[in-house]
Order: sequence, then C-alpha cells, then structure tokens
Amino acid sequence: MGKTQKVATLLGERQKIEKEIEEIQKSCQHPTKSIKNVRERLDSQIMVIRYVCNECYLIIGIPNNDDLQNFLKQ
Repeated sequence: MGKTQKVATLLGERQKIEKEIEEIQKSCQHPTKSIKNVRERLDSQIMVIRYVCNECYLIIGIPNNDDLQNFLKQ
C-alpha cells in the first residue's frame, strides 16, 4: 500500500470516528461537568479553560469568574 492510499484510508477512518463521536455527544445528557484545560480548536495549540462533560468530553460552557478563580487556585 502506497503512502497516498494509506493517508486516504486513515483520513476516511478519522472521518467515521469523528462522526461517531459527534453522534454520541448529541445523545448525551451531560449529567456531570468539570472545568478542564482544552484546546481552543482541534488545529490549535492554544489552551483554554472550559466546562467539559465528564461522560462524552463535549465542551459545554465557559466558567464564570468565581469558578475560574477557584480552578486556578488548585
């Protein structure tokens, strides 16, 4: 298998995985959340602090100033 074909196969697999993750996140009720450092975007190296669902890892919000300060004190 050549490099081009291998890359095309891997990109296809990644697309399927991303779609499956999206479906899981859409159906999740987000019962619990935590404040975590996450990438701003998938292609970014910039880290931001956000609320993230503990079940499906979807970013679900931005913490308020009090929660942010408590997180930074830890």
